[in-house]
Amino acid sequence: MDVASATKPQFATGHARGRQGAAWGPLAYDCVAQLGDLAGTASLGFLYVTDALTADLPGIVAFLKRTTAIADWVGSIGIGIVAGSHEYFDEPAIALLAARLPPGGHRLIPGESGDPGERREVADWAARFSPPLGIVHADPRMTDLPGAIEALARDTASFLVGGLTSSRAAMDQVAGRVVHGGVSGVLLAPGLTVMTGLTQGCSPIGPVRTITAGRQNVVFEIDGRPALDVFKEEVGEILARRLERAGGYIHVAFPVAGSDTGDYVVRNLIGIDPARGWIAVGGEIAVGAPMLFVRRDRDAAERDLVRMLAGLRRRMSAPPRAGLYFSCIARGRNLFGPDSAELAIVRRELGDFPLAGMFCNGEISRDRVYGYTGVLALFA
Repeated sequence: MDVASATKPQFATGHARGRQGAAWGPLAYDCVAQLGDLAGTASLGFLYVTDALTADLPGIVAFLKRTTAIADWVGSIGIGIVAGSHEYFDEPAIALLAARLPPGGHRLIPGESGDPGERREVADWAARFSPPLGIVHADPRMTDLPGAIEALARDTASFLVGGLTSSRAAMDQVAGRVVHGGVSGVLLAPGLTVMTGLTQGCSPIGPVRTITAGRQNVVFEIDGRPALDVFKEEVGEILARRLERAGGYIHVAFPVAGSDTGDYVVRNLIGIDPARGWIAVGGEIAVGAPMLFVRRDRDAAERDLVRMLAGLRRRMSAPPRAGLYFSCIARGRNLFGPDSAELAIVRRELGDFPLAGMFCNGEISRDRVYGYTGVLALFA
């Protein structure tokens, strides 16, 4: 191996599935075997497990540290996980992505369970190296989660990519060890070429409007009219007569200021007050802010996914060396259909490359928490 190839980042992936109740040991052993020689030389590993293995996560992390050269593992738990061209749901499954980076090329973010000294060291490292990218995972139950993500991006001057844990059991993360609560992950030092993209899973059903009255997460008026009246006009006569059918299908979106791509953050519609004409959304609102209504739309989601992938392909001079994908739990089989259809589109547009990730309770891009989106990071 020449010096250039020894210092150039290298990646390998491994994944395995098992029957319900099966021991995790053979799965983890199989994953490590798939890493090949990189298991003995990699410096950073990404680990994603389905929530069927939540209780086994500490043992899996210990096994990986013992059987590979990788001391620094980061990752989390998903109701579904991404592994190459496969989506694993409702079964024990593990996905690994191992990376051999230049020495000093990364720094772990310990999360809420890290001590103050660790967090100060991360801040000092970020100030010294100005990391351009952070891969992060977060507990969806965290108080003021959007504020925490924004603060981390600001304090580290990093573009963040990642997702919120989705689990029917514990909401654990991995940052060198199993950690609990807050935001954890890894900062990557300059020198890596990483490209990121975001794709929406909902499409607008009307124009951008303005919140003219409201409080906390309740919208009283839109464009000076009762919010529910505007909502009924937007969704059409059939849904307006059966408002209970709008749940999970119609959502509220807030345009991102300064975006040149029409970007917006989607929040769930969580309540309707027919008597007062109010609507409640899954997030804080601001009087005077723009908003619009959107709907889950499989065809529009596929078109936007292809748009994002084509844009990434145009920016790359060669096929991607590896990638991490964070997709909403409402996407995958729940939007695109069975047989790993969403990942098949990724493969069709970008080819075959090592890929890992998870289906999330919310997705992170730059300094914001999104919903119903897919966020992709590609290592060139």
